[in-house]
Amino acid sequence: MQDGQVSVFTGNGKGKTTSALGLALRAAAAGSRVFILQFIKKGDYSEIKALGRLSDRITVEQHGLGRFTTERPAPEDIQASLRGLERAREVIPSGQYDVVILDEANVAVKLGLLGVQELVGLILSKPDRLHLVITGRYASPMIIDLADRVTEFKPRKHYMQKGVAAREGIEF
Repeated sequence: MQDGQVSVFTGNGKGKTTSALGLALRAAAAGSRVFILQFIKKGDYSEIKALGRLSDRITVEQHGLGRFTTERPAPEDIQASLRGLERAREVIPSGQYDVVILDEANVAVKLGLLGVQELVGLILSKPDRLHLVITGRYASPMIIDLADRVTEFKPRKHYMQKGVAAREGIEF
């Protein structure tokens, strides 16, 4: 990759992480090295299992405790996110990766797990050739302004609204 950009996948619709993972798969298939850092999420979801098969090209680290909340975050949630932030600060300028995905970073900012200025700092520290992807609802106007591409996911219709439970291999 010669000209890295900043992409933001945000909005209330489903598919932000899935789109970022699709980008990761395409990049890996083209020979790029990808680093995925998940804020908030934790678990051995189907996509994590699949990405494990591509560990020669895609590295995934989870720096969350798996608790989605609208409450005040617990100190251990903040500490987990700060460890993720420190890891991102190491990885982004390292030159080891062509694509870095900060999954749910926007939500981490909204919940107070990270400051928006910290996320801005990561964007500004990005080497020119690195493609940086930031996912999650609630993208700050500052993040949107700094991005080269913003895709907003808007819900129109989803079968889960009719009570269909999440299914392994489809939603998780």
